[in-house]
Amino acid sequence: MAEPVIQIRDLVKEYDTVTALKGVSFDVKQGEILGLLGPNGAGKSTTMKILTSYISATSGTVTIDGLDLFRHPIETRQLIGYLPESTALYPDMVVWDYLVYCGEMRGFTKAQCHTRIQQLAGKVGIIEKLKEPIHTLSKGYKQRVGLAQALLHNPKIVILDEPTSGLDPNQIVEIRDLIKELGKDHTVILSTHILPEVRQTCDRIVIIHRGEKAADGTIEQLEGKLNNTHELVVGVGYTGEGRGAPLHKELEGIAGVRSVRHSHASAEPIQHQVFQLDASRDVRADIAAWASKGGHTLVELRRRSLDLEAIFQRITSEA
Repeated sequence: MAEPVIQIRDLVKEYDTVTALKGVSFDVKQGEILGLLGPNGAGKSTTMKILTSYISATSGTVTIDGLDLFRHPIETRQLIGYLPESTALYPDMVVWDYLVYCGEMRGFTKAQCHTRIQQLAGKVGIIEKLKEPIHTLSKGYKQRVGLAQALLHNPKIVILDEPTSGLDPNQIVEIRDLIKELGKDHTVILSTHILPEVRQTCDRIVIIHRGEKAADGTIEQLEGKLNNTHELVVGVGYTGEGRGAPLHKELEGIAGVRSVRHSHASAEPIQHQVFQLDASRDVRADIAAWASKGGHTLVELRRRSLDLEAIFQRITSEA
């Protein structure tokens, strides 16, 4: 099993009137692509800003590749490449000159900059853009230039904050493929609101909600955990206006059913009422018996599998 390259323990960040992080702890393993998720204001960006030494923590510890982040901020920064949500580019500079400037800021000679830029240009797909002014580039190419900047010093860890924000579908696919390639040589922390992106790129996810860690595991582990709640979709033959409410009450009366929500009435191909049930156990056999005994026409009865979006919604609504 890969060793943790990042260890976060009891991380707290307090502002004047708000506690953004309330004792968050998790590890990131060497070579892992970790998805850091959460609603707006949950504490994701605060966590990443602390990891990059952009802001300090109120309390807690962060260890990066064996180094204490707060005692060795310069050394740990050298291990990290960071692409913020708002990429810090100089629009009037030519791409090549901008990357040389960034390399020299990191202590590279011009020769070292040239070698590294030539290596990265093909990797991030900007070879044909090296001589163009940054302000002429599309959002997708600007993201690629920002990523090249983050990779110039060949960091052990790459932190990406909303790397596909504002991109069109084709650009999103291109950046997503690029992130997967990065995972072969780097440890990656990816923050995003695009949940399909997480499923296709991340090895594991951590969900932060209201400043606390709400979930930590692979998508399969979280699916297995939440599928124990037995969400069911039930369709019952439609018998006229106003019939939904009595059926709602009858379904709530089945042992093990915790809640019932009337979803909608379906007219085609068979008229029926649709309900969504949350149960503490598998009650499909009980529902079938209820329908038979009550003379109801059971049109639909199925387990509702939770996709990543549903998992996210359940965790952040219950945390």
